[in-house]
Amino acid sequence: MSEWVKSERQVKREQVRRSYARRSTSIATASTIVFIVLLAWLVTRSPGWPRVQATFFDGGQFAEALPDVLKGFLLNIKIFLIAEPLILIVGLLVALARGIRTPAFFPIRALATLYTDVFRGVPTILVIYLIGFGLPALRLQGIPTDLATLGIIALTLSYGAYVAEVFRSGIESVHPSQVAAARSLGLSHVKTMRFVVLPQATRRVVPPLLNDFVSLQKDTALVATIGPLEALRQAQIHAASTFNYTPYLAAALLFILLTIPMARFTDHLAARTRRRRGA
Repeated sequence: MSEWVKSERQVKREQVRRSYARRSTSIATASTIVFIVLLAWLVTRSPGWPRVQATFFDGGQFAEALPDVLKGFLLNIKIFLIAEPLILIVGLLVALARGIRTPAFFPIRALATLYTDVFRGVPTILVIYLIGFGLPALRLQGIPTDLATLGIIALTLSYGAYVAEVFRSGIESVHPSQVAAARSLGLSHVKTMRFVVLPQATRRVVPPLLNDFVSLQKDTALVATIGPLEALRQAQIHAASTFNYTPYLAAALLFILLTIPMARFTDHLAARTRRRRGA
């Protein structure tokens, strides 16, 4: 069997496409550089730039605050890494509970619906206040007193409601014929959900889940309102002692370095999903 060889027309077509892609990339790069240089020139030549530079872009303040802010940022990462799997578990369980149609389990479905309605309606920062200050005020045995732990509990409760709705939309997007086919093969409801529905639903909800976790990465800074020495709190301490806001910029840059790669990865997965669907 002879090896397939591209035709001359196909080779030329691919060469034209590569040439067009290189030209487009060059134009985009050049225009971006020109735009950045022009924007920087306009900003640095504006009348108020010296005051802005002294208040937000002080190199000495940045170098002084960065070690403490970075140390606090490690706590933000710890909170995120612990809260993320907990949120996934809570969200999936609530979504499954809302999908129960058996009349005997109506109280469970109603409780799951009430949970999503309440915690999606209450601002996350208010949930953090209620958990961070309210639970210790009860003085009950077994209630954690570590502020970071209380922040993780609050974020899990708040984001669990949003993730539950994401999972539920993914489950409901699976065509009913898939469930009917699985049941006709003798699979129970539990096995149908486990082997047929959930694998398809999970693949479909990965991009929106990652968007929620991008928001979660940023919202770990809200835990600063109850006292843990994370990045925002460390920046506040430095800013309060110097009346300079460069430490906030240091904290912002650390969050940007964490969230942008996740955002681009989310865009990549969304584009790949569209290509698979032929969109």
